[in-house]
Amino acid sequence: MNSSYLTALKSIWTKEVNRFLRIWVQTLIPPAITMTLYFVIFGNLIGKRIGEMSGFSYMSFIVPGIIMMAVITNSYSNVASSFFSAKFQRNVEELLVAPVPNYIIIWGYVGGGVIRGLLVGFIVTCVSLFFVELHIFNIFALLLSVLCTSILFSLAGLLNAIFARTFDDISIIPTFVLTPLTYLGGVFYSIDLLPDFWQAVSHFNPVFYMINAFRYGFLGIADVSLIWSFAMIGSFIVLLYGLITLLLKKGVGIRS
Repeated sequence: MNSSYLTALKSIWTKEVNRFLRIWVQTLIPPAITMTLYFVIFGNLIGKRIGEMSGFSYMSFIVPGIIMMAVITNSYSNVASSFFSAKFQRNVEELLVAPVPNYIIIWGYVGGGVIRGLLVGFIVTCVSLFFVELHIFNIFALLLSVLCTSILFSLAGLLNAIFARTFDDISIIPTFVLTPLTYLGGVFYSIDLLPDFWQAVSHFNPVFYMINAFRYGFLGIADVSLIWSFAMIGSFIVLLYGLITLLLKKGVGIRS
């Protein structure tokens, strides 16, 4: 990567990070409050009635899923709202006429989403320490899974923003696709509790593999092979990246 491209990448990263840090009360604090409510309601109140899950306390079991849920939501929303705002304000035209390749634009926005997702994940992890004592079983699986998940949903947010024509289009996917996939991805339960049919259906949910790998990093338990989980996550990343590259090259949703 030559110096001019590196400068462009750093510029987009800096803009994206400054964008959500300027309004940190709206971007960083609400996820922490929301996840605290999950810890209190599902972990403390309901968890005491449920008992153990897969050999761990219910609170210990759901913490990785709740952290991952925060990472997914914030990585996605940061890129989706930022890129669509650039389209709406016609700032994206400056990128189109600049001598910057598409992959710089993609990774610039994705980098901003990843930083916000990881920062929120760190905040939620710190909050969880008030409710449960965390143990790390495999730090490599832990870090790789949260990084890949943040990249994947940052790409998904960018894809949503490319096709979106109004601000309402930005909220449709999180409401009708992202939220159901997250809640049905094993955040609050092990798929071993499901009937065989629904266990099979769960294997078509990409969020299931992310939570599975992340939970393995904390607890050392997994519903499917760790290698298979990372293979699925990597495949989705490659698929979305290739699709976004093609769309930007053709100017879909950007050039009027």
